[in-house]
Amino acid sequence: VQLQASGGGLAQAGDSLRLSCAASGRALRSYVMAWFRQNPEKEREFVAAIGRGGHLYYADSVKGRFTISRERANADYTMYLRMDSLKPEDTALYLCAASSTIITSNYRVSDAYNYWGQGTQVTVSS
Repeated sequence: VQLQASGGGLAQAGDSLRLSCAASGRALRSYVMAWFRQNPEKEREFVAAIGRGGHLYYADSVKGRFTISRERANADYTMYLRMDSLKPEDTALYLCAASSTIITSNYRVSDAYNYWGQGTQVTVSS
């Protein structure tokens, strides 16, 4: 599975951005896909995930402001993260991740994902 994240950039507080994660590989339909974010010297933080049944999961810090979604094109998928009402504390490197073996209770655990994209930087100024 290959993941390619894009869409990051500079924004002001209150602005919106949409991140994309292009996923290609085998049997992607059975994969859980997620967004994490990370800042230097901090642990990777869960942002949102789409489960196998299409259920959506969000970190409390982004609930109501961010929306995760996924579209299918033939055998490939693109996952999106719509980010509204951005705050300076949303500044981070955003990474997309996928796993075919993860269990529901581990959706928020970065070590449970075995495929990662390279990340896209989001910087929000006040």
